[in-house]
Amino acid sequence: MRGKIIKGIAGFYYIYAENGETYECKAKGIFRKDNFKPLVGDDVEIAVLDEKEKEGSVTAILPRKNSLIRPAVANVDQAFVIFAMEDPKPNFLLLDRFLVMMEQQEIPVVVCFNKKDLASEQESEKLARIYEGCGYRVVLSSTLKGEGLEEIREILRGKTTVVAGPSGVGKSSITNCMQGEIKMETGEISRKLKRGRHTTRHSQVIPVEKDTFLVDTPGFSSLYLFDMEEEELKGYFPEFRKYEDYCRFQGCRHIHEPDCGVKEALSRQEISSLRYEDYLELYQELKEKRRY
Repeated sequence: MRGKIIKGIAGFYYIYAENGETYECKAKGIFRKDNFKPLVGDDVEIAVLDEKEKEGSVTAILPRKNSLIRPAVANVDQAFVIFAMEDPKPNFLLLDRFLVMMEQQEIPVVVCFNKKDLASEQESEKLARIYEGCGYRVVLSSTLKGEGLEEIREILRGKTTVVAGPSGVGKSSITNCMQGEIKMETGEISRKLKRGRHTTRHSQVIPVEKDTFLVDTPGFSSLYLFDMEEEELKGYFPEFRKYEDYCRFQGCRHIHEPDCGVKEALSRQEISSLRYEDYLELYQELKEKRRY
């Protein structure tokens, strides 16, 4: 029987199977021997050992479309990152760190600014323009007023989506709104996942409807860029690309160099100063990291 790993803790894997049931499984020793670790989001084959107790064994991991390092999850179609307009105010450096990480791992991102009812329309639209100008789809939502939820549902449909964002931005409210008619089913899954010693705060996959899964990740308050040299960073700011042909120097870092197409676009306000300041800060951070 086939299924998807929706949670993995302490050597136990919880598989949402094609029959709509959830099975608690151990992975076969062969994976440990080959040093191949199953990931949340993996599509697998399982052998059912006890139908009554819903216990089984993972016998095969099907080929992965991709895998993320942070969060550790496989077969992702897109990331949906949520920040609040107010309470808490958006931490743009944190948002831009996340966007850089997803660009590095070639995962498309949708940016959601929730709690739009707490901000002026002008403020919301300004933020939407900044990130749409970088090539990202932006959703303005309010779970309190039910705004933007239908658009979010459409964005998620038929895909496996990593949902991320800092604590307090309404991530759980949005995730709960998306579960709709299968709330009871996910409630049953939750009870199975929370029993006894296997409870922890790892990423987990929530089945929403046919072929639609949310990967719920723990809230983050900090993220650190990894496996990256400072010279690579500019490649992960998509809005820079169309101006790089106008730089006098090949390999221009868009910082101190004269005749830089990106800085000229910045002076014409075609590139957001908010994003550019974050680029400078992240560049400096990567440079410092290399020194140590």
